[in-house]
Amino acid sequence: MNLNKHLEIAVSTAKKSGLSLLNENNIIINNLKDKDIKLQSDLDSEEIIFAELKKESDFDILSEEAGFIKGSSNSSFRWIVDPLDGSLNFSRKIPICCISIALWDNDVPVLGVIYDFNNDKMYTGIIGEGSYCNGISINVSSIKDKKDSIICTGFPVYSSFESDNLLKFVTKLQTFKKVRLLGSAALSSVMVASGSVEVYHESSIALWDVAAGIAIVEAAGGYVEYNFIDSKNHLLDVWAFNSKSLK
Repeated sequence: MNLNKHLEIAVSTAKKSGLSLLNENNIIINNLKDKDIKLQSDLDSEEIIFAELKKESDFDILSEEAGFIKGSSNSSFRWIVDPLDGSLNFSRKIPICCISIALWDNDVPVLGVIYDFNNDKMYTGIIGEGSYCNGISINVSSIKDKKDSIICTGFPVYSSFESDNLLKFVTKLQTFKKVRLLGSAALSSVMVASGSVEVYHESSIALWDVAAGIAIVEAAGGYVEYNFIDSKNHLLDVWAFNSKSLK
C-alpha cells in the first residue's frame, strides 16, 4: 500500500476544506445543547472531505457528523475524520481550530493530517516515517521532568463535571509546570509532536478528535496510550507524551 499517496490525498482534501472554512462569513449554529455546539460549517466541511476521499479511495469513513460510512472496499483501513475540530472556537472567531483526517488499520493508527487553516500550518505524519509541519521535520521535546513540563488538556462534551471527578482531574495536573486548554484536541496533540508541550491528556474524548494526532505524535517520536471506554460512541482516554516517565 502506498502510504505517501494516501497522505497526499488527505493533505489535498484538508486544504480544500480549509479554504472553504476560511471563506466562511456567516456562522450558522444548527444546534446548541448543554456544552456542545453544532455548526453548519461542520457539515459543509464534511461534505467537501467526503467528496474528495470517495473520489480517491474506497475505504470506509468514520466522521463526527455522519458517523460510519461504508466504502466499496473490504479493506481493514478506514479514514477517521473531524471536519472541524474546535467548532466553538471557530464560531467565536478564536483562531484555534483545524481539520483532522487520519487513516487507521482497524484500531491501529497509520497516518495523520491536521490542517491549522488559520495559520496555514499542515501537520502530517506516517508511523515509522516521521512527522512534519509544512514539510519541515518536527519532533517531541527532550524534557522528561514533570516540574518542567507543560500539559495540554480539556473538558470534552462527554466529560463528567461532578465535583469528585473534577478534583481527580486537577490532581493529575498539579505536578506539571503549566497547563494549557486550547479547545482543540487535534491541535493540542500536535503541540506534543512539535515539542511545544510535553503531554496531552483527555478523558472521554471522541476518536475523530484525536485519531490524526495520535499518528502524528507517534511518528514524531512520542508515545501514546489510548483506551476505548465506550466503543459504541467511539470514546477513549488518551495520554500522548514525549516520554513515558511523564504519565
